[in-house]
Amino acid sequence: MTHLWIRAEERAQEERVGILPEGVAALVAQGFRVTIEESAQRVLPLAPYLAAGAERAACGAWREAPREAIIFGLKELPEEEMPLVHRHIMFGHAYKGQSAGQALLKRFRAGGGGLYDLEYLTDDSGRRVAAFGYWAGFAGAALSCLAYGAQARGGICAPVARFADKDAMRDAAALALDGLEPPRVLIIGALGRVGVGAEDLCRALGLAITGWDKAETAHGGPFPEVLQHEIFLNCILAAPGTPVFVPESAPSDPRALRVIGDIACDPGSEFSPIRVYDRVTDWARPVLRVAGQPVLDVMAVDNLPSLLPVEASEDFAAQLLPHLMTLDRLDEGVWARARAVFHAHV
Repeated sequence: MTHLWIRAEERAQEERVGILPEGVAALVAQGFRVTIEESAQRVLPLAPYLAAGAERAACGAWREAPREAIIFGLKELPEEEMPLVHRHIMFGHAYKGQSAGQALLKRFRAGGGGLYDLEYLTDDSGRRVAAFGYWAGFAGAALSCLAYGAQARGGICAPVARFADKDAMRDAAALALDGLEPPRVLIIGALGRVGVGAEDLCRALGLAITGWDKAETAHGGPFPEVLQHEIFLNCILAAPGTPVFVPESAPSDPRALRVIGDIACDPGSEFSPIRVYDRVTDWARPVLRVAGQPVLDVMAVDNLPSLLPVEASEDFAAQLLPHLMTLDRLDEGVWARARAVFHAHV
């Protein structure tokens, strides 16, 4: 019997979950065993999961789960020395040279477990089957507007917290720009999920948008147009061959650019297309100020969809459930492809 163990997220402010109670009911009806950990921060209550047939476990109990259980979470595991003996489904951030990712792979090697990285669950054409991209784009564009508004008034972006819903987030961004000359926005990666979400937020605010995708970036750069927009939103994941959109010289170059929203947010990767900062930001400090006179701020929050945990969870869970239903066939399809990527790196 396939045993899916839904762990509690242990990262602060992470309220999302990758499966809804309806999904648990569908898995149980198919013969799966499902365990869900208690969580003080999960956006959805525990009771509907239990009513759907899940078994209850304490927060963090996955460490002692039966070895055959498949551990399912979203964000990274706590940084510990414990070897990882289970198979894990999560966003590992381990395949692009990140130091934390290398430590994670060492733990898998030591314990004999495996990683099915959610970023690498792909269909036959190589497209990801489930992603939080739309809501990352929507939220990243909103925070970039908040940063622009605060900067234009002589300040810096204030701490943020989860929003009641997408309308509340949109209204906060509109208020930040109220009374200002509307910024021009360049979105690179405009045709992907992240770019579509970013564009939807910007269109709701009536901003002038330039949308680029592969055709406009194929020549490899340089890209002086980036510096000619007040806000630049990077919606392309770092990968080998990704060109540099913002070089190290940008802070001192002549520019209209005031805010970079690095929504893809991978500063630890050697392939990062944004070369003016070196660490992620967070809800308490949403931007890094990397230049003055004129000011340049970088928004690089790496858990943007968590600002809209209900919408993000519902969307992602609906995309992923058809594939969770095939967990009893790990040697096929998306799971086989993800495991091959893991073996190539581990």
